Amino acid sequence: MKRLAIVLLAWSAAQAAPFSHKLHLELELQCATCHTAAAASTKASDNLLPAKAVCLQCHEDAQIPPRPATRVATFSHAQHLRMGNLAPVLAAAIDKKNYLQPPGDIRRHLNTMDACQACHRGLAESEQVTPAAMPQMADCLVCHNEIDNPFSCEKCHAKDAPLKPASHLPSFLSDHTSGKLNLDKASCVVCHGRNFRCLGCH
Repeated sequence: MKRLAIVLLAWSAAQAAPFSHKLHLELELQCATCHTAAAASTKASDNLLPAKAVCLQCHEDAQIPPRPATRVATFSHAQHLRMGNLAPVLAAAIDKKNYLQPPGDIRRHLNTMDACQACHRGLAESEQVTPAAMPQMADCLVCHNEIDNPFSCEKCHAKDAPLKPASHLPSFLSDHTSGKLNLDKASCVVCHGRNFRCLGCH
């Protein structure tokens, strides 16, 4: 577990980019002012970072960081933006205990009227871009809740995507069944849903 935490911290540091959404939002800029392509984007592979020309309207020079990596193969910003602000839907799932992972501080960010910030949370306080501002898989599963692992995974993720957690080493099954891992079903629900039976897979 300690090794996983170190890997995640290293990944998080590598993904961080020094950009202050906080400063730009304090200037009352709208997300679409800079992320102009988001409203028409229908593919997860679209680069939605601002074009350098957009930044140069206010800045003398601009360094655009590389596009963040995504593990999602299929996603449409256009479709989700047409649905409006999903913050109340996510908040209701957390309040009803239907959210499939511990929500941490997510709930406090869901009083927003901004459709983008319903999923990209904490930007009003963010001084750098990190994975924390990206949607969680549990967000998606509030609506896309037909979980039939591994088949339902392929609706959003590439067939060969490395989705297994770092804990799922070759010895995982024997360690898990022997009780060495001290896991309970609550730690499995994001990938397997709430209604799975261990013997359904094993």
